[in-house]
Amino acid sequence: MAIESSPVSALRALAIGPPTPGVPVPGPPDPPAQSPAAGGRPVAGGARPIERAGYLIGSVLLASGLFHAAVLITSGGTWEGPVSWRKPMTFGLSFGLTLITIAWVTSLVPLRDRTRNLLLGVFATASVVEVLLITMQAWRRVPSHFNMETPFDTAVSRVLAAGGGVIIVVVVALTIATWRPLPAVAPSMRLALRAGFLALDTALLIGAIMVVTAVLDVARGDQLAAYAVGAQWKPAHFVPMHGVLALPLLAWLLARTPLPERSRVKTVALATAGYGVLCLLSVVESAASINPLQAPLIADTIAALAIAAIVAAGARALALLRSTPMPDGPNHLSHV
Repeated sequence: MAIESSPVSALRALAIGPPTPGVPVPGPPDPPAQSPAAGGRPVAGGARPIERAGYLIGSVLLASGLFHAAVLITSGGTWEGPVSWRKPMTFGLSFGLTLITIAWVTSLVPLRDRTRNLLLGVFATASVVEVLLITMQAWRRVPSHFNMETPFDTAVSRVLAAGGGVIIVVVVALTIATWRPLPAVAPSMRLALRAGFLALDTALLIGAIMVVTAVLDVARGDQLAAYAVGAQWKPAHFVPMHGVLALPLLAWLLARTPLPERSRVKTVALATAGYGVLCLLSVVESAASINPLQAPLIADTIAALAIAAIVAAGARALALLRSTPMPDGPNHLSHV
């Protein structure tokens, strides 16, 4: 006869009665699965099908960007200009990385399956169309943006502009979703998600301003001015673009350290503050037509302090990870 191990077990046995042969005795309920965003183990099943599709499509776009980087290097082409191989390279890399990022960070945001599938599906489709058309125009050796030379080129430019508008709508919808109550998401991750999406909104807003201004220049017959506008605002468009990856990634790493949540929030806040200053500085310099490589000393000092804050936050996370013993068993990554 088995001996009960505790008074609680004995009371439980009296309440249930003697076990019936062939019928299993009910055990304690399984602990609820923790949300990956809250710092727990990943929910069983891993990534959703729409997220896996986003990772796959994003990887293909990244491969396209790397291929065109090789074309740029081997062809001896120039980095500058509207028909440079730089464009399919940078757009392939940027859209690929952004699509993978959006697929991952939205997995941390509670959304209805239909809403998630719609938003990620539209974002992935728009990303593919943008990269495809830019790549096609590069191989035709004609400009992709602001090109109104022929009816076909005009149609391509308008589709690119419309695709950008679709992407803005999707990202704004996801931004709103991150500002709803997220009780299952750790405060440090909530801060990272909200700040990252606001930065991405800023990058897309700058991109929209670039397109509208350039289209007006083209309508006035000044094609060169249209391309100059794009060059002027590139830093302000680029710098805020990938905070939606960097900040949540920092929060995700911190969640795998023994650091208390309050300290994690402070570390993410430090990186967010530095990144916000860097984004603001890039916008001011672009508006003033200041080349970041030839900026005044005060601007360089501010940029250095902002970068130092970001580096300090990242270094703290990595140092804590190195000092944290790895748990026994397989190491799971949440939706990555």
